[in-house]
Amino acid sequence: MSPTSPRRRLTTAVLAAACATAAAGAWALAGGTASAGTISGALYRDPDTAVARWVTANPNDSRTAVIRDKVASQPASRWLSNFNLGTVQAEVAGYVGAANAVGQLPQLTLYGIPNRDCGGASAGGAPDLATYQTWIGNIARGLGGSTVLILLEPDSIALQTCLSSSEKSARDAALRTATQTLKAANPNAKVYLDAGHSAWNTAADQAGRLVAAGVAVADGFYTNVSNFQPTASEANYGRSILSSLSGQGVSGKRQVIDTSRNGGAAGDWCGDDNTDRRIGAYPTTATNDANIDAYLWVKPPGEADGCAYAAGSFQPNLAYSLAGSAPNPPTTTPPTTAPTTAPTTAPTTAPTTAPTTAPTTAPTTAPTTPPVGAGCAATYQTTSSWSGGFQGQVTIKAGSSAIAGWTATWTLASGQTITQAWNGELSTSGSAVTVRNVSWNGALAAGGTAQFGFLANGTATTPTITCTSR
Repeated sequence: MSPTSPRRRLTTAVLAAACATAAAGAWALAGGTASAGTISGALYRDPDTAVARWVTANPNDSRTAVIRDKVASQPASRWLSNFNLGTVQAEVAGYVGAANAVGQLPQLTLYGIPNRDCGGASAGGAPDLATYQTWIGNIARGLGGSTVLILLEPDSIALQTCLSSSEKSARDAALRTATQTLKAANPNAKVYLDAGHSAWNTAADQAGRLVAAGVAVADGFYTNVSNFQPTASEANYGRSILSSLSGQGVSGKRQVIDTSRNGGAAGDWCGDDNTDRRIGAYPTTATNDANIDAYLWVKPPGEADGCAYAAGSFQPNLAYSLAGSAPNPPTTTPPTTAPTTAPTTAPTTAPTTAPTTAPTTAPTTAPTTPPVGAGCAATYQTTSSWSGGFQGQVTIKAGSSAIAGWTATWTLASGQTITQAWNGELSTSGSAVTVRNVSWNGALAAGGTAQFGFLANGTATTPTITCTSR
């Protein structure tokens, strides 16, 4: 199901001590309750995975209990790697619909770019870029409208040694178009681009590649897919990439780290025959790091790399080796109500992600907070801006009495147009903007708050926003 690349080469530096320290910290984070980044909520555990099927078929195997409790019990990404134009939309719709039905976050890894893996063990994908975009369009039509996490094309940016200059440019354009297509179809889709890992390209090099591939229209990037670098090393690498992106005029992005196999030794790229590998932090959106949206199991533990076994095939001995010495996963209860975090939007211009809490760095404009009476008040801040556009966030605060709903109104400055909004129902008439609460964030207790955000074309200004309650 999930081909992986043998091209994720590592440096020869020995990182055993760092691995042990990072692994200890990762296990602690897995049990945390605080959220971070721009998303929160339970990740979806697909009941129909290769490991789940193996557990069901082998109840008396001596390895089954460990594999069941420490691998099959956990959410992992669904890979879309078998190129099939006719069925992919239905596959995506079924998977996403099942996740939505239980109030959990689906995770998809899209792996169909032409010339993927530079012809290595995971070669395949679309025959050409035009057909690839048709495939992406079919996937987009199956996404629905709720939050879904999308890891777009592992290796596609970090591994380009087999591509000519014109082929690199064409791939970059294809990734940018794919991101825009996915986010236009589902404004709440979170799309992350390939950033390799901390022992591959330098952060400055990788940031430049991400910019060329359109990270400005994505929600961020992911690292360590199918690799073994410690979480702490990946987080440091991510911060360096974010700093370099900022220097190139791209801000507000977040990182996702694959922790499926980084709890043991680092070293060579292949995990098929290395008994020093261990599963890392259990999947979670509670990363306690504002730069990191999630720790995910992008590469399902137990699925081979293509060395000793066929790439993507499930091997119980690999799963058992990875999980044998790991602590038991934390006990969590899936949510039964809609998440309260702010979903992100589908930008068609250069956006940044919509934070669900106030940013940890200074916003580009100071919040404006009018006094709150018995009704409600609105506080505005520009959370990000770029050439030709900006992102705004509005906090609604109830006054001295509870309210059943709210409406925010303001007037756009000359040259401004709003392209997307989230957590509110947007309507415009000329320069007049009205945003009303959605079903789950209108009723506020006295002093309670709700947030909505938007993307706009034009130059950022600080509007005077009027809030009325009902």
